[in-house]
Amino acid sequence: MKSLNQLLLDFDYKQNFTDDDFYVGQSNFYTFELINKWPKWEKNFLNISGEKYSGKSHLINIFLKKFDGIKIESCHLNNNNLKKIKPYQNIILENLNQDIDEKLIYTLFNIVDQDNKFLIITSVHPVAEINFKLEDLRSRTKNCLLAKIKNPDDELMFALILKNLSDRQITLDKKLIDFIIKRIERSYGKIFEFIYKIDKISLKKKKPIDFKIINEALKD
Repeated sequence: MKSLNQLLLDFDYKQNFTDDDFYVGQSNFYTFELINKWPKWEKNFLNISGEKYSGKSHLINIFLKKFDGIKIESCHLNNNNLKKIKPYQNIILENLNQDIDEKLIYTLFNIVDQDNKFLIITSVHPVAEINFKLEDLRSRTKNCLLAKIKNPDDELMFALILKNLSDRQITLDKKLIDFIIKRIERSYGKIFEFIYKIDKISLKKKKPIDFKIINEALKD
């Protein structure tokens, strides 16, 4: 299977990928630049927010390749994990939402603050907008530096479609990709769902993806 960079070369398309196959565009440029500027941040608390499939975890993995740290899923945070973070300067809390132990999260904030560590939180919605019951926790979350990944522009949509296609070992003509971009919702999740849909229809019909299959998927 061709790499994403090779696919871009085939299309004679501007390359803007990191070594980790992460496409940097206007939608995520600020977030990408920020994680690479560590530790020169205004605050010790960073919240990376963005919808599902927007690349939050990908950015975290890029960060952890460059800088030492520990990653914990928010739903798995417990007292044992709080003990494990002691040797690390960077703590990453993934997929924070309202369904968590608020006292544990608040304790984590205090540990980071007291020990001058760094905390990166990923979430679908900005944590400052999550209506936590614990007032002290709500106050803490408002002190986070926010890096919000915006909806993808045309360039990023093109790159994401290529990435999803290449993951499935599919190549499409550029005119087909341009056709898709003009007709689907500007959403990371919708891009993933649409590529899954046209691949499923193609396999069912045992035919390569063409305008007819794309239009069939659009009608669904």
